[in-house]
Amino acid sequence: QVQLVESGGGLVQTGGSLRLSCAPSESTFTCDNMGWYRQAPGKQRELVAEISRGGNTNYADSVKDRFTISRENAKNTVYLQMNSLKPEDTAVYYCNAQMRGTGWRYQNYWGQGTRVTVSS
Repeated sequence: QVQLVESGGGLVQTGGSLRLSCAPSESTFTCDNMGWYRQAPGKQRELVAEISRGGNTNYADSVKDRFTISRENAKNTVYLQMNSLKPEDTAVYYCNAQMRGTGWRYQNYWGQGTRVTVSS
């Protein structure tokens, strides 16, 4: 069964940077809208950033001017460059994408999550 595979989380100090990546486990799948969500302990999952196949982006106010979402359509890969990280960015980050295999309709998928911890 196809999955979204994330990488790039970890522990970083305040002001540091991390880059998250996410791609389908099967290269035959194509992606429409892709995005990143996060869930901090005791809080609801929230949108961080999203990007359309054409490159249109949308960011949460809390990460504007610090985070950048991008994608490589040929690789069906989405990235999240996170700069100037703050302790409040600490959360599990989840990749989300509308994907379909050849001849199938688009369906919504979630990655397994990658933990980002920002120490003060």
